[in-house]
Amino acid sequence: MPVNTCEKGKQGEGAAAEYLLSKGYTIETRNYRTKHGEIDIIAKSPEGTFVFVEVKAAQNRGCGNPLYRITPAKQKNIIRLAQRYMYERKLHSHPRRVDVISVFMGKIDHIPNAFLA
Repeated sequence: MPVNTCEKGKQGEGAAAEYLLSKGYTIETRNYRTKHGEIDIIAKSPEGTFVFVEVKAAQNRGCGNPLYRITPAKQKNIIRLAQRYMYERKLHSHPRRVDVISVFMGKIDHIPNAFLA
């Protein structure tokens, strides 16, 4: 039975969170939502950097590499949401970055600092 898009996304986010935890990150929050959008995972790196993670998942080659689905508009929105998160929590002086994690056909690719925040 095929997995629907929502389930696929949750599975990808779960795999990404497990991956980050295995690398020494702490998960601050998952699915940070505002009326302007969502950030899949907000974590803190072992060095103390806030990491805003966009997770893209695909299960087969027919879907293509999910990294290609991160448009410039999506990047801009993630940056805006990351800035809002930092502002709301008065974390202005803390280092931050945006990473992308691709879960594609069972393989995890982590791209640190994928675009500027």
